[in-house]
Amino acid sequence: MARTRSVKKNQVPRLETVIYDKRGAIVIISLNRPKVLNAQNKQLIGDFLQALKTAHADEEVKVVIIKGEGRAFCSGMDLEEAAKANLEEILKDMEAMQDTTRTILNMGKPVIAAVHGYAIGGGADWAMNSDVRIAAEGTKFGWPEMNVGGFFSNAESKILPLLVGLGRAKELVFTGGTIDAKQAEHWGLVNKVVPLEELDKVAMEMARNIANKPSLAISISKRAMNQGLYQDFEETLQREISDAVIIFSASIE
Repeated sequence: MARTRSVKKNQVPRLETVIYDKRGAIVIISLNRPKVLNAQNKQLIGDFLQALKTAHADEEVKVVIIKGEGRAFCSGMDLEEAAKANLEEILKDMEAMQDTTRTILNMGKPVIAAVHGYAIGGGADWAMNSDVRIAAEGTKFGWPEMNVGGFFSNAESKILPLLVGLGRAKELVFTGGTIDAKQAEHWGLVNKVVPLEELDKVAMEMARNIANKPSLAISISKRAMNQGLYQDFEETLQREISDAVIIFSASIE
């Protein structure tokens, strides 16, 4: 696997709309535009991407938690800012959004989304991009792009059907409606639902559990499962042998 540039210990990026909180081997990235339910504007997208890249490059970090400040995880695109943008600006912002997904998916560290309030549109996508989703009771998930003439981003057209099935994904996208946390758990969109007051605690407990595991094995396992979705069985069997050699060789060095 390609090595990333190490980040100096306790180095914290200066961000305006995201809180970067490093606690040993765990980083908590908090979306911080609470007055607008953490709606995604140019600044938030850029800050979030920088935070993800910082965690990705820091060799001390083993697990990342993503959460939202205030009453929501993320309410999706900031429509007020988007209404003022031209096509060139919209496409540039969309590419930045796609880069957040690339970074989460390619990061050799598990990403846990601790979701509450609302996870709408691009906010729901960021939750889906994560490896594990823990939702507070009452959380609403939705993809309203079709309601405003929008379209997919953040690999939504691939990941949503993988999580909930093609028929349910089409229902969610075509109707532009929402589902609550319990329905999301039933459909496989989230891993577990907990009371709001326990959300941070449960996410941190899971992060600590994962952080105590061998980081190389966790990193390769994440990559293997992501790639395995698109490989045939023979490719998967051969790749598992190669990965096992890497892990076992590292353990006896």
